[in-house]
Amino acid sequence: MEGAESTAQLVAWLGFVLALVFGYVANKTSFCTMGAVSDVVNMDEWGRMRAWLLAIAVATLGTGILVYLGDLDISKTYYTRETFYWLAALVGGLSFGVGMTLAGGCGQRTLVRLGGGNLKSVVVFLFLGYSALVSMNGVFRVFTDKVLRLDMFTIRFEHMQTLPSLFQHGDPQSHLMVAGALALAILIFVFASKEFRTNPDNITAGLVVGLVVVGGWYVTGKIGLAENEFMEMSYVGTDSKLAESMTFVGPLGYTMDLWAYWNDKHVTFGIACVFGVVIGSLLYSVFNRTFRWEYFNSPQDMFRHIIGAALMGYGGVTAMGCTIGQGVTGVSTLALGSFVVLFGIIAGAAVTMKVQYYLLMREA
Repeated sequence: MEGAESTAQLVAWLGFVLALVFGYVANKTSFCTMGAVSDVVNMDEWGRMRAWLLAIAVATLGTGILVYLGDLDISKTYYTRETFYWLAALVGGLSFGVGMTLAGGCGQRTLVRLGGGNLKSVVVFLFLGYSALVSMNGVFRVFTDKVLRLDMFTIRFEHMQTLPSLFQHGDPQSHLMVAGALALAILIFVFASKEFRTNPDNITAGLVVGLVVVGGWYVTGKIGLAENEFMEMSYVGTDSKLAESMTFVGPLGYTMDLWAYWNDKHVTFGIACVFGVVIGSLLYSVFNRTFRWEYFNSPQDMFRHIIGAALMGYGGVTAMGCTIGQGVTGVSTLALGSFVVLFGIIAGAAVTMKVQYYLLMREA
């Protein structure tokens, strides 16, 4: 038991270190998934989108290597489970995409901005976290369970819902081959741009975010596999009791739960990542003198951020992840649901941006 507790603490501390690097680099390079979609939709600028895609490629290839080496059992994650709630994944992704646009950034960007002195992010943090909690076990979950997870909107696979498993090839070697092929295709597209190849910030952002996700899988899936109080091998130090990596909606909710029930809870990998991103961003802001206080421009601005935060909390829990949690971490497992969520997030954000632009032009 003591061994499991010490391992859980080590997992949390290593998660903190990984997230510290994530937060520092994300602030330095302006890595922002909402910004990536906005750049493409509004300016046809693909720099930050290619950085996001680079992160996906690195994470997918690295995760495939971990699976092949036996350092990660890909079936022991909540992304790859046999039950696929496709409507919940799509609605959750769309809700998150709309929400992050209204709130000015996704979960990870909220934490990065918070570390830079943005007080808007405090409000988003609180409402996103609370919305995530009531989406997990409260009133928001009623709609999800009673409507979005009906049998008619559910697909049950015989094996995992990873792309290789769908074709009856769920072995580690096949997983690595599919991961390598997908990563190679993405890398060719990403580095086909001369402008991207000459932008060190975007390259750094993609490489670091992807490697941090791989590091998270190794920490929880390899180091976090320990003997529990029942003399069984299990994953310790994570909220799901499974292998996890970078994701920020659920952990924001768990962080608020920890504050409310401090004596009954423990700092997990996910919670440690929340603090790590904020502190990493803060360190960059302080060292480079970019820290500055920011607040809402108007009551309407605050209202938009609150609605956006609530939609992100609900959408992130319903879709089981965010732009990082599903868009990079989930996709790195080659789970079918992660691709559906990623599509929903991008579509929700893109449509919302077009509507905002239309309304702005109408007022002008």
